[in-house]
Amino acid sequence: MFRSPVVRAGLACAVVVAMLGLYWFQPWKLFTDTYVDEAVPRVATASAAPVPASASPVPAASAVTPAANEILTVGEFVTHEHRTTGSAEIHRLADGRHQLVIRDLNTSNGPDLRVWLTDQPVILGTAGWRVFDDGEWVELAKLKGNKGNQVYELPASVDPRDFRSVSIWCKRFAVSFGAADLTSA
Repeated sequence: MFRSPVVRAGLACAVVVAMLGLYWFQPWKLFTDTYVDEAVPRVATASAAPVPASASPVPAASAVTPAANEILTVGEFVTHEHRTTGSAEIHRLADGRHQLVIRDLNTSNGPDLRVWLTDQPVILGTAGWRVFDDGEWVELAKLKGNKGNQVYELPASVDPRDFRSVSIWCKRFAVSFGAADLTSA
């Protein structure tokens, strides 16, 4: 049976198709996790403690304090193609840079996951899986891990006010695993 050239060609084709399918879908990623626990920027909170009258005066040179890090927008992830939980925040740092902070992310691993800022609203259910590439979007980076805390630098050319959501985007299949609507903090 295996001596027939037609059978050999058929088996060779089947092996090639199987290898391409494995490469394209990478099904083992559904059973593996990548944990990330990056340091999240600290955000200053106003102190309620009064300054004692006996405190020594502050010299004039240090009278100007640098601006503190602040949270501009926040949002909670909703599930799209794969169950996704966690939160997203855009921080403005004291030095003027912006960062996207993803906290407690928990989603499936995938073959080609990216972190996108988009101008599209988050739509629940299957109707929201493919909307994020319809408008303006910027890819920040490949997703560092499908679980944990992670921080992504926004390019200097990106104005966070132009974007209203974050998507964990599967570039290979053009589908959102999960997304978060960003609202003012």
